[in-house]
Amino acid sequence: MKPRILAGLIGAGIQASRTPALHEQEGDAQGLRYLYRLIDLDPLQLDSSALPDLLKAAEQMNFTGLNITYPCKQAILPLLDELSPEARGIGAVNTVVWRDGKRIGHNTDCLGFAEGFRRGLHDAARQRVVQMGAGGAGAAVAHALLAEGVGQLSIFDVDHDRAQSLAANLNQHFGPDRACAGSDLGHAMAAADGLVNTTPMGMAKLPGMPVPAALLRADLWVAEIVYFPLETELLRNARALGCRTLDGGNMAVFQAVKAFELFSGEKADAQRMLAHFQSMNTSL
Repeated sequence: MKPRILAGLIGAGIQASRTPALHEQEGDAQGLRYLYRLIDLDPLQLDSSALPDLLKAAEQMNFTGLNITYPCKQAILPLLDELSPEARGIGAVNTVVWRDGKRIGHNTDCLGFAEGFRRGLHDAARQRVVQMGAGGAGAAVAHALLAEGVGQLSIFDVDHDRAQSLAANLNQHFGPDRACAGSDLGHAMAAADGLVNTTPMGMAKLPGMPVPAALLRADLWVAEIVYFPLETELLRNARALGCRTLDGGNMAVFQAVKAFELFSGEKADAQRMLAHFQSMNTSL
């Protein structure tokens, strides 16, 4: 008998998330009983301090696992029993699975972004790249970028200490001087081959751009992890200039592919999940 899967997503402002539909439809296609629920902190008037109680409740209700998104990817770390090597190295978790009574944290964001990058920007210049954001998603994307051959990554964050901490972690993993906490955005952008936004800026609930439009130029590639809307203000401005772009859809799908496999123990059909995601966006 195939397993029954009860999964969910914890985060803030996640009502528009495509993740439940992605998981449930792939479960249907494989003949699984697969139920995926949103646990949105905003309508519950909660914040990340509620994580201990939410994890305990999910445990008591026999959840198979949970996805974790903004703003909980780092706050959840001390509440877990074990971390996968990827999650430990990145210092952030976006997937929790219960196994033998233990809470095990994984990170599928890194794999998700890397797959999208390989598909959409495989031949792009990558000697110098600017990344906006050093949070949980930013840590995963930064690891993926350096693993994909970015020469030097300049990281900017509203919390400079957080950017410095991420850069130090990256240099420990990938070698000295591969990453730095940026201080002069204009100078870094002028020298960059590419720009990656890993902040929530551009989401429907947080409109705007993470960098001034004046810093964009036609020979820059621009990648985004926000996928609702699929065309953020940043991507719209970049495309108007003629920049190569990568939207957040691929990362959303490929992190879900891996999370589905962790929850269900079954191999996901990545192309089917990608086609489903694309159909959801064309039917808006």
